[in-house]
Amino acid sequence: MPQKLSLMVCFVAFVISSIGQSFIGQREVVNFTKQTYNAGRQNWKILQDKQGRCYFANNEGVLIFDGSFWKLYPLPNKTIVWSFDFGNDNKLYVGGQDEIGYFATNKYGNLSYTSLKELLDTEDQKFADVWNIVHLGNDVFFRTTSKIFRYHDGKMTVLLPWSAWGYMGIYNNQLIAHDEEKGIMVLRNNQWQTLVPESSLPAGFYITGMAPYNNGSLITTAKNGLFVLNDKGINSFQAQGTASLQGFTAVIQLNNGSYLLGTYNNGIIHIQANGTFIEAFTKAEGLQNNNIKSLLADQFHNIWVGLENGISFIPLNSAIKHINPTVFNDASGFAMALHDQQLFFGLSNGIYALPVTNTHDLSFSLNNVHRIAEGQTWQLYHYKNLLLAGKEEGFFQYNNSRFIPIDVSTGYWTFKPYDAQNDSFALAAGNYLGLHLFSYQNNHFINKGIIPNLNTSARYVAYDSALHCIWVSHPYRGVYKINLRNNDVKLYTAANGLPSTLNNHVFKIKNEILIATEKGIYTYNAAADNFQPSAGYQPIFDSLSIRYLKDDAAGNIWFVHEKTIGVVDFSTSKPFIVYLPELSGKILSGFEHVFPIDQKNIFISGESGFYHLNYLQYKQNIHPLTVYIRNVNAKNKEANMVFGGFYGEPNADVSQSAANFPSITHKYNSVQFQYSVAFDEQQTSIEYRYWLKGFDKEWSEWTKKTEKEYTNLPAGFYTFQIQARNNLNNTSAISSYSFYILPPWYKTIWAYLVYGILLIALIMFLYKFQENKIQQKQEKRMLEERKKYEEEQRNLAYQHQLALEKAEKELIQLKNEKLESEINFKNAELASTAMNLVQKKEFLLKIKDELSKINKSGKEQIELSELKKILKELSEEKNLNDEWEQFSVHFNQVHSNFLLKLKSLYPDLTANELKLCAYLRMNLSSKEIAQLMSISTRGVEIGRYRLRKKLQIPSDTNLFRFLLDIEESNTDSDNASSSNEKND
Repeated sequence: MPQKLSLMVCFVAFVISSIGQSFIGQREVVNFTKQTYNAGRQNWKILQDKQGRCYFANNEGVLIFDGSFWKLYPLPNKTIVWSFDFGNDNKLYVGGQDEIGYFATNKYGNLSYTSLKELLDTEDQKFADVWNIVHLGNDVFFRTTSKIFRYHDGKMTVLLPWSAWGYMGIYNNQLIAHDEEKGIMVLRNNQWQTLVPESSLPAGFYITGMAPYNNGSLITTAKNGLFVLNDKGINSFQAQGTASLQGFTAVIQLNNGSYLLGTYNNGIIHIQANGTFIEAFTKAEGLQNNNIKSLLADQFHNIWVGLENGISFIPLNSAIKHINPTVFNDASGFAMALHDQQLFFGLSNGIYALPVTNTHDLSFSLNNVHRIAEGQTWQLYHYKNLLLAGKEEGFFQYNNSRFIPIDVSTGYWTFKPYDAQNDSFALAAGNYLGLHLFSYQNNHFINKGIIPNLNTSARYVAYDSALHCIWVSHPYRGVYKINLRNNDVKLYTAANGLPSTLNNHVFKIKNEILIATEKGIYTYNAAADNFQPSAGYQPIFDSLSIRYLKDDAAGNIWFVHEKTIGVVDFSTSKPFIVYLPELSGKILSGFEHVFPIDQKNIFISGESGFYHLNYLQYKQNIHPLTVYIRNVNAKNKEANMVFGGFYGEPNADVSQSAANFPSITHKYNSVQFQYSVAFDEQQTSIEYRYWLKGFDKEWSEWTKKTEKEYTNLPAGFYTFQIQARNNLNNTSAISSYSFYILPPWYKTIWAYLVYGILLIALIMFLYKFQENKIQQKQEKRMLEERKKYEEEQRNLAYQHQLALEKAEKELIQLKNEKLESEINFKNAELASTAMNLVQKKEFLLKIKDELSKINKSGKEQIELSELKKILKELSEEKNLNDEWEQFSVHFNQVHSNFLLKLKSLYPDLTANELKLCAYLRMNLSSKEIAQLMSISTRGVEIGRYRLRKKLQIPSDTNLFRFLLDIEESNTDSDNASSSNEKND
């Protein structure tokens, strides 16, 4: 019994050690946390469609990853999606809690859900969780614990268990299900038949996964381990490294016939078909946790893992692996060497060794790394069966599994052999102080001293056999040439043809001395004793800043540009550059080191450990790239999705048809495109270019951006084309999306129709307007002509009137002149008459005087001659009375019948008073009036007073003004009468 127990303990220890012992090279697992994909913790099943999108049955719905973007499609009742499957119609059939249905593509290229629950009878619509969904032909089966629903031709039927359904899957193209009472049943000709009775199954048998295995299936169980099911029955399956494990969650078969087994607590176990253990993937190898819920091998043979919390991607087919075993303690890698069937790793904390038995792909060597020496290691150099180490402490040689010191006076950077007379092994060793020369004789190194006049740290060293000199470069001082014949040292800087004195690094590549500079590769021209651009390498590197060069046995040249490593591949007639973007930012900057053993084993120093590159596999990992447009948004102030990424049903591989060219309103004429390729191990190297036909003139430059936006597109038809490539120049086919940008409302057909109508109306209006305008012009012209005619007539009438008035005025003037002449004549007569009157008075006075003389003479008789004389004078007096009568007539004529009017107004006036009025009207003085009236001046004043009284003139009124007013009023009356007579 103790012996058996001991054997069992040893077996378990072997199993545990086998599982725990992994390969030295680990794949870089990519982890997606729930914060990254923004959905539930657990992912119960994984699918991939024909275009490469991955689907995850998540706690919160169906989660889709297109390589760049995540999107969640929840069920209507927001329940957990335990399972899903693509049907033959390419729709995605989904089951949740009390919900079954499918996702199909709507007219916008987006997925929309259709429930099938209404197809069930009312009593069947409560079924809790849907645990498994599979399709077989045109049928889709949904398993719950109490029922299996069969969906066919739009109808749903129910398959009832004998007790309860525990599992459902596909076995040899047949539907099988595990009934907890009857065992494993197979559906044949619509009838359940027992494939394995329950009695043949172990207690608590619960299937968690199935995968094809020979002519049957490999089955994983929750508690009972592994089984193989075939037509002969079911048998337990023993896999190396799994004896202690009984709980499995999933199983998938890989393209090479091996299997991955998911466990509850031990991650993923990789086995051969015969059960041989290959490797394990656990949290130590990069998984987020060890509880595996689902597995999927994608179209590129990489692994997607649904976890208890999160999603992981294992690049199983990756040609790049990370070498950083625990013993390295995350130290930085500096140097490597292959010596005595061991790989030696020089790191910042020591030297480690790994036994290797073959050179097929050393990354698959078991992790048996062990430390040999401690301390900072700069260089490991294998030459003539010797392994040398340049360390911070000095120069060491490997011997009998340990490193022994050669020179510990200073730290050593590098070693380079050179030709020396009488010395089969001469070594130039660059160290902190300069360049030491060593000779190897009788299994011992002899220190031949330091090169004088160098006096600088010699980290970069190369031997030039053609010139028998050693080149040493210093990144801040320039390049030194050391003539080994006389130890002469010369410094070359920018003054000697180098593009700069700084950042020059010397390397010997294909037996040629090259200087890696800030502006490409330079070589030495011995005839001119200066440096010039390399004719052979300048066309390849152009003016790239190069800081490291290394050639390999295949003739390729490895280099470092800034922080990116690449290789110039000379395998074709035209060399080409392949960059390794997967390692960007991971290599040890400033201490780059590439150790190429062969094309399957290229080791590269890293910030933590090393990286292994199977370059042959890397170049062969060329698989078709499929780029797809995963989203199109038309934008205004907010996004409006036009296309959701699906041209057909979710699993259909179709292109956009002309019938599906959308028309986007001009309001949303800013269009954003999102695109991607299926996720793979070379995702970081993917670049895209695009071309919007109808707008762009040509393809864009290659870019890593996964979206492009165009703003303010004019109306028209457009086709957006997208193409992808990786760093191996593997280019995808072109994917395209066509659409219309509709014109703005004011440029639509209806708008143009309205414009046409308006134009016609405008033309008619303008015609009518012009016609009316012409008519108005004509009317205006006629009116103007009529007005002109009338004006002319008025002018003529006016001229005529003027002429008449002129003639009348002239006539009046003539009349006035005549009247004036008559008045003047009358006035002259009046004046003459007045004078006559004066003369008469003088005559009377004369008669009076003569009579007085006669009376005084005393004569009693008057002589006849005296009487005749007096009679004659009296006769003349009568003539004077006649003259007053004549004066009165003339006065009335000149002064508008003034005397007559005055007499009619004041009939009581006496003749003398009338005479006084006439004289006053003539504005004669009192003296003159007195003479005319033969009275005294006092008599005139008295006459004035009596006249005022008769005329009733106030004392403040001027008598002359009063008489003048009577004359003027009489004149107006005469004019009015004359005018009336003229009008008549």
